[in-house]
Amino acid sequence: PTFFTPPHPPPPAAQESRGLGDVYKRQDTYNQVKENFEKMFTVFFNGGKGTIELSDRNDPLNSDINIFAQPPGKRNNSLKMLSAGEKSLTAIALLFSIYQYKPSPFCILDEIDAPLDDINIKKFTDVIKDYSKTTQFIMVTHNKLTMESADCIYGVTAEKQGISKLMSIDFS
Repeated sequence: PTFFTPPHPPPPAAQESRGLGDVYKRQDTYNQVKENFEKMFTVFFNGGKGTIELSDRNDPLNSDINIFAQPPGKRNNSLKMLSAGEKSLTAIALLFSIYQYKPSPFCILDEIDAPLDDINIKKFTDVIKDYSKTTQFIMVTHNKLTMESADCIYGVTAEKQGISKLMSIDFS
């Protein structure tokens, strides 16, 4: 479905040149994100193999992107066969792979750690610590281990029913 139609389409020559440039840009972006994902997957899983593939290499602008994930010691043909934690780590690895391509000085993560167990929280917070050298992260979380890894915490607590209190803790 088309959500936006320009009021006046560009001339055919402009469409052709823009289309070829878009293909090269998309291919370059795809290649870099793919390389980043393959590395990040092994970081989060301590090995294994993760990759992404275009479903139609002849039409990269309209192609779906397929995600393949095989944690160490598992034979996997489908993401459906992964546990919830493994699916989450795979998604987080892809998120950081895209982030590596286009880094930002500021990043908000909302409950990204919720489905992770304690072992995977440690892997996740280690990556966050590493990236915190160049990026400020704001994380919404209820996970104690994630909170313990923070430099500072801002929160809301209810000491008495119906009365909220704002709090901040700076660990540095």
